[in-house]
Amino acid sequence: MELLMRNMFQSLGKNTSANKLAKKYGLRFGAARFVAGDSIKAAIDAVKKLNSDGKVVTLDHLGEFVYTEEEALQSAAMCIQTLDAIEEAGVNSNLSLKMTSLGLDISKELCMRNMRNILDRARLYNNFVRIDMEDYEHCQISLDIYKELRREYDNVGIVIQAYLYRTEQDIADLNLLNANLRLVKGAYKESPAVAFPEKKDVDDNYKKIIKQHLLNGNYTAVASHDETMIEFTKSVVSEYNIPKEQFEFQMLYGICEDIQARLVKEGYKVRVYVPFGVDWFGYFMRRLAERPANVWFVLKNLLK
Repeated sequence: MELLMRNMFQSLGKNTSANKLAKKYGLRFGAARFVAGDSIKAAIDAVKKLNSDGKVVTLDHLGEFVYTEEEALQSAAMCIQTLDAIEEAGVNSNLSLKMTSLGLDISKELCMRNMRNILDRARLYNNFVRIDMEDYEHCQISLDIYKELRREYDNVGIVIQAYLYRTEQDIADLNLLNANLRLVKGAYKESPAVAFPEKKDVDDNYKKIIKQHLLNGNYTAVASHDETMIEFTKSVVSEYNIPKEQFEFQMLYGICEDIQARLVKEGYKVRVYVPFGVDWFGYFMRRLAERPANVWFVLKNLLK
């Protein structure tokens, strides 16, 4: 049953008709728990609250289903506006983005031009930009673009997914660039030809790459709500005397807030991934697919 629900929500997340319907009705039925709002102001207000609780943030202006150059330029402009708003408000937040929202599916050149404009503005503010990893179809080109940008910019990082067979080798390759990586398990539905189908294998590989990247001496963002992975990370950094300045824990807005608070109290750096914007449906569907408990939260809202 759980697998059936996961597949259903993952498929819905890619459905353009469902996405349009969601935009029409707005952040209802529980989505507001996981998305900070549809405006930059709402996002900045959320960042201020999280900062006051001792957490840092990465803001993500949600954008999927970009089909035209005009839409890609609008998305890039919103990323730059977000960086401006972070600077103006004086809050502690980075920027996360998806390159498909910047025109990656239209042309690499368009995407690169948008990325450079965003990174130039971030560098002006001494801020940092994280490239979110998307589905397997976009994996290689995302890494290729990241490697190209990394040779020009110090303020850019990328996400690596533990459920892919290729990941261990990717991290070894990225070590040559001293890459700043966010390590995740992976949230897209992928073929067993490219990804571990069993949870245990994903978990084992996740532990392997956390240790691998930490011992490479590069900055590591461990993005997980799994307490087993959090405790594993603590054990590695303790055993190898890795300084707290070399890693952080990352969690999603509205999820496991008790664990976030406990980690802050223990003196760890906790960064909260805060999405906002009108194009929230695909993100929301992936959150429902990941955690069945989120589905029951939404159903309770529907019954109210």
